[in-house]
Amino acid sequence: MKKIELRKKYKSLRRLLNQDQIEAQSITIANQLLTLPIWDYSFYHLFLTITSQHEVNTDYILNILSGKDKNIVVSKSNFTNNTLTNYLLTDATTFKLSDYNIPEPIDGIEILNHNIDVVFVPLLAFDLKGNRVGYGKGFYDNLLASCKPNTLKVGLSFFEAEAEIEDVFDKDIPLDYCATPKQVYKF
Repeated sequence: MKKIELRKKYKSLRRLLNQDQIEAQSITIANQLLTLPIWDYSFYHLFLTITSQHEVNTDYILNILSGKDKNIVVSKSNFTNNTLTNYLLTDATTFKLSDYNIPEPIDGIEILNHNIDVVFVPLLAFDLKGNRVGYGKGFYDNLLASCKPNTLKVGLSFFEAEAEIEDVFDKDIPLDYCATPKQVYKF
């Protein structure tokens, strides 16, 4: 399938999930992450859940990262140039919902992209090669392109892999792993 078809399909499938299913599957995904060899790094970029989009609830991953005393990086979106500005999450960080219902830090200690070791990547769908389909604005492709080459890219999905995304572009950056409620994919 092509990205536009996959976006439509998986947005629709997500809307069918009720809050109890989202919470239960989000906990299972967070527990799946514990099996990965990703916990010896320092800086972890975590997207904050857009609840209106029925995304994976990343609060459970946030708790794991906090319990492991990791540096957690959260971002603010710039829709003019489709980039993310990243901030260290601290006790003093305050959040505001953006015009797109994205929880974002108001300000804080800026973290440069090349300092990020692991990025938890939001997605709608992914394939068996680690290619992903996001919302189509390129925020995470731009972020990942400016991270160091060995930055780990970990997708989070309620659904299993598609066989193939037909219209992958040269600038699309594939995942290293993707965690679903049923399994972890390694690419």
